[in-house]
Amino acid sequence: MSLDFKACSDGELAALTLGGRQAAFAEIMLRHQAPIFRLVRGLVGNAEEALDLTQDCFVSAFGHLRKYDGDRPLRAWLSRIAINKCRDWRRRQKVRQFFTLASATPEQNWENIPDDSPSAHDDAAGKLELKRLNLALAGLSAPLREVLLLRTVEGMTQAETATVLSISGKAVETRLYRARTRLAEILAER
Repeated sequence: MSLDFKACSDGELAALTLGGRQAAFAEIMLRHQAPIFRLVRGLVGNAEEALDLTQDCFVSAFGHLRKYDGDRPLRAWLSRIAINKCRDWRRRQKVRQFFTLASATPEQNWENIPDDSPSAHDDAAGKLELKRLNLALAGLSAPLREVLLLRTVEGMTQAETATVLSISGKAVETRLYRARTRLAEILAER
């Protein structure tokens, strides 16, 4: 007799996974990989890195599934893991950048470093606008960017966002207001 995992709640899937039914975790991944990837992509700004970090998130979730409270939303728990993975990645990037700059010699040819700004050939209005928005998002501090992505892109409620970020609902409201204000300022400057 085969169990229909699609009919199970996230909490039931977690319990089944802990009971040895790994196919239940595959259903968890199917349900949540797209929103987690979007969140991570928005936080790191690089699709390849986001794919790796999303995979890391699910590997970590699988390894720590016993810590998940089945009565709470799984997506919020996974989002918390994803945000922590992104914060760790950002710290590693800063360390790498520091050591790269520290070891740079004056005779290096800095003109050969690729420019990430939009190219002249990228004339599609939609692509340019998306690039402009991604650059503006990158200009936000991590706490503001996290709240903005969780609330507006992922559609989480204020309470869910507060739970994911371990802050109060009022802090979510304040950060969201500041994020939108700052985003508008950045977009107006460009």
